[in-house]
Amino acid sequence: MKLTPIDIKKQEFKKGMRGFDPVEVETFLDMVSKEFEDLLKHNKELKDKVLELDTQMKDYKQLETTLRQTLTQAQETAEKSLENSRKEAQLIVQEAELKANQIVDRARVDLSKVKEEVSTLKAKKEAMLSRLKVLLHSEVDLLKALELDDDEQLQRSMSKGTGKANFDVDEIVRTLDT
Repeated sequence: MKLTPIDIKKQEFKKGMRGFDPVEVETFLDMVSKEFEDLLKHNKELKDKVLELDTQMKDYKQLETTLRQTLTQAQETAEKSLENSRKEAQLIVQEAELKANQIVDRARVDLSKVKEEVSTLKAKKEAMLSRLKVLLHSEVDLLKALELDDDEQLQRSMSKGTGKANFDVDEIVRTLDT
């Protein structure tokens, strides 16, 4: 049976012939009742406090679990992000190397074309110079032939007294060569 402070206060004892002093017993019962009431209040406060602390502890444990999960997810995300960044950087480097190789290959092809064009132009220049030399030599030969004809005519005309001057064709050709 559970005792309450009221049970203690209302408790009555049988009276015997030589029993305890009723005032003293009642005073003691009041005192015990008051102490018991204080103990019950304190016990209730402690139970409430324990309940509150249990609730807080559950909240803290739940918070701790959430924080651990969040931290784990953050670490996994960071690792994935780092790995993705590495892969992306590797792809960028590969693309850059590929583009660099393509540029170098194009430059080599262009250089080869330029060298070919230079060779072609040199060959055309040489051919043109050769033709010009042949043409000039034939023209010089023609001039010399004409000069001989002119000299003969001049000699004939001079003998006739026309007064025409004598031109030196070799001098004219040398002037043209320079």
